[in-house]
Amino acid sequence: MCFIPVLLAKVFVLSVEFSNWIPFVLLYRLTNRKQTVVTSCQKIDWHNYTQIEYERKRQGIGEQGLPARLPKTLASLEEQLYSVNGFNGALSDKIALNRSLPDIRHPGCKERKYIESLPTVSVVVPFHNEHWSTLLRTAYSVLIRSPEFLIKEVFLVDDASTKDFLKQKLEDYLSEHLPKVKVVRLAVRSGLIAARLAGAAQATADVLLFLDSHTEATLNWLPPLLEPIALNYRTVVCPFIDVIAYDTFEYRAQDEGARGAFDWELFYKRLPVLPRDQRNMPEPFQSPVMAGGLFAISRKFFWELGGYDPGLDIWGGEQYELSFKIWQCGGRMVDAPCSRVGHIYRKFAPFPNPGHGDFVGRNYRRVAEVWMDEYAQYLYKRRPHYLHIDTGDISQQRRLREKLQCKSFRWFMTQIAFDLTAKYPPIEPEPFAEGRIRPATHGQLCADMHRGEQGEALLLTACVRAPDTEQHFLFSWHKDIRSKDRNMCWDVPDSRPEQPIIVYSCHLGGGNQLWRYHPTTKQLKHGGNENCLDWDKTSRKVFINRCDTVESQRWDIDTVNDDAMAKWDKTALLVTGPMEHS
Repeated sequence: MCFIPVLLAKVFVLSVEFSNWIPFVLLYRLTNRKQTVVTSCQKIDWHNYTQIEYERKRQGIGEQGLPARLPKTLASLEEQLYSVNGFNGALSDKIALNRSLPDIRHPGCKERKYIESLPTVSVVVPFHNEHWSTLLRTAYSVLIRSPEFLIKEVFLVDDASTKDFLKQKLEDYLSEHLPKVKVVRLAVRSGLIAARLAGAAQATADVLLFLDSHTEATLNWLPPLLEPIALNYRTVVCPFIDVIAYDTFEYRAQDEGARGAFDWELFYKRLPVLPRDQRNMPEPFQSPVMAGGLFAISRKFFWELGGYDPGLDIWGGEQYELSFKIWQCGGRMVDAPCSRVGHIYRKFAPFPNPGHGDFVGRNYRRVAEVWMDEYAQYLYKRRPHYLHIDTGDISQQRRLREKLQCKSFRWFMTQIAFDLTAKYPPIEPEPFAEGRIRPATHGQLCADMHRGEQGEALLLTACVRAPDTEQHFLFSWHKDIRSKDRNMCWDVPDSRPEQPIIVYSCHLGGGNQLWRYHPTTKQLKHGGNENCLDWDKTSRKVFINRCDTVESQRWDIDTVNDDAMAKWDKTALLVTGPMEHS
């Protein structure tokens, strides 16, 4: 039986009509709203086929989400706007504000229907010095790809921008072209968290939908976000987040789904979709932690949870605080595969943060002290200096947790994030080996990441004695080779002979980053093939080659853990369901 719970308070049921044992129309009169709201459990097709056909025929620069480039004559302007935005602002200005996008949803999404009566939405978009065309494209994409009557208002929350075109010019443009879009101004730079709270405080619709200021909503994105909330107002829904390339504005998938998680330094991580959820695609599936920037939540539930902790400063940790509260305090969170929103991941941050001191560390400690119970110790073991950071007054947050009768963090870890510790154990197993990695015949040379950015090649350079350099590696229990002090690993994307080893973010998935050291032959074998680490004496380039007995494939590692090496072939526990309480 279909059931739509109340999104707002104090409701009187006026009448109920049944058809084939399914409630067809439920009439609610909301005492704090003037109109009668008709809600229906009947499922309908929400696709706008006129809009779909219109977009299908569009051609031009950036249309259909295809990659685009500017002529070389505009190179100077391109570089100028790139430097102030962290993405290709000059190219963005040449692309239509209402450009067409590809439909890359799961095939099953095209046939899905959603309940007829969906809640209204207030969209909240914080921004600071956002580029004109990307900010407006965000607003246009929301409005042209959403049923008009569901979007009640869009708030662009200006976190004290300094660019002139974001002042009166923006308000004049919106008044003429996008009257549903309003600007909320913060008098002083306050950060992402305060900006979201300011927008949420202005909202009047049933659902708050938070977006970043350089995003693009896609075909039929809204109903999949709203239906789970209509059926249970304590459900929070996140879209799949796709990639808009910062240089070409190509629209492409990031992946086909993963579950949000974290490691014990509170870096955001992703866990695989569970087998049962993979089989049920494209049904919404539970996720322990949100990425943070893009999600829909009932306005009633958001404020029941106290919104964001107002003591969190600028940004950092807010997605953990809200995710933990949602799960521990009676809610649930899902990702909706049929809702896809593109996001520009900047190449670099073009402006400084407004905070002073280690505001991220302070935020993390506030979250840990209020919500993580005994598990906070694992954060502090990795970041002991957090213990010396003043959290400020957290008594109000602790009272909120007590008032809402929220569950323990152990419950969250065993019932919701039950497979997190298999990949990110609170106490890390000892590494297989660590230290410098040197050619056996040339002990004065060391493998060196040289602070390389993602995609840059590993080098051989003269060894240095400083202990915390890019020449010190951990051969971790994930069977990858990583920098001792940052989340970068040796990666081989191309397994052909003489292909370089590049620096890449550690993904813990083996594959391109899987290595095995054989102490007897001193070979470093890559992946599941017959390739080994090799080098050239003349160029000092490091690469892979077919495994051989040549001297150039013999390597010394400072410290080899013989006990750990002996356990190499033992497989890790695969956890696929909630653990029993202990």
